[in-house]
Amino acid sequence: MKIGILGSINMDMTVTADRIPQKGETIKGNDISYIPGGKGANQAVAAARLGGSVEMFGCVGNDDAGKTLVENLRNEGIQTGNIKVVDGVPTGIAVITVAENDNCIVVVAGANNAVDKAYVDSVADDLLACDIVLLQHEIPQETVEYAVQLCHKKGIKVILNPAPARPVPKKILEQIDYLTPNEHEAVILFGQDTSTEDLLKTYPEKLVITQGSLGVSVCTGAGDVVLVPARKAKVVDTTGAGDTLNGAFAVALADGKDIVGALKFANVAASLSTEKFGAQGGMPVYEEVIQEME
Repeated sequence: MKIGILGSINMDMTVTADRIPQKGETIKGNDISYIPGGKGANQAVAAARLGGSVEMFGCVGNDDAGKTLVENLRNEGIQTGNIKVVDGVPTGIAVITVAENDNCIVVVAGANNAVDKAYVDSVADDLLACDIVLLQHEIPQETVEYAVQLCHKKGIKVILNPAPARPVPKKILEQIDYLTPNEHEAVILFGQDTSTEDLLKTYPEKLVITQGSLGVSVCTGAGDVVLVPARKAKVVDTTGAGDTLNGAFAVALADGKDIVGALKFANVAASLSTEKFGAQGGMPVYEEVIQEME
């Protein structure tokens, strides 16, 4: 089965420090690295390394960063023929501070804002030839909603990772097959009035809530809320762990696993990704995940 990923392609400027600075504070950094990133591209790399047949859909600027990022995706075995090079705007960038086994991130969209409805129309034939389409929130909201509706009409499975968090209309949520927020994002989507357990029971086999070091929760079709516990990891860098989980989840679903089995596979992949530096640098290959699960 083919996985299409419509989303952001960024260059990550990653700084390591002893701690994350407070508001208005300047601190000394240790190292700086320029690493391929963007939630869309990260998820594409995660899925490809785990054996998925993956095509990336998105935009980059006509600059050195854009060329580097497309080449990186191609080297990972990802189809890149539908990535558009946009003149006059820079490739997207994320400024990331890594410290204290955590991170904080500022994203400048750049060419990712050119992933608009017109772009989706221009690649629709190839996008709708995919069996699963994975989306995130680092491209315009109207594009996400438009792509969801197109895929839904064609019976194509859609996974939405609603990060960064922003509200999604209920009619769009109803057309999504799998929704993968963390606890903070779930509050943005659904409000604070409903418990996590009740939310999961409202959307069985659809809503997946990631809970960091606790693991990930889902409600089965039988109405049972299941917590898939996190694997204990020797954490180096958590950047990209959520992207790894989403890419791995898509691969496992494409391989025919049920939702709990897919989350077990994805959880291990995400955990392994935190043990190396960089969003894509730590993403595991299929054999590593299977060995760890065994």
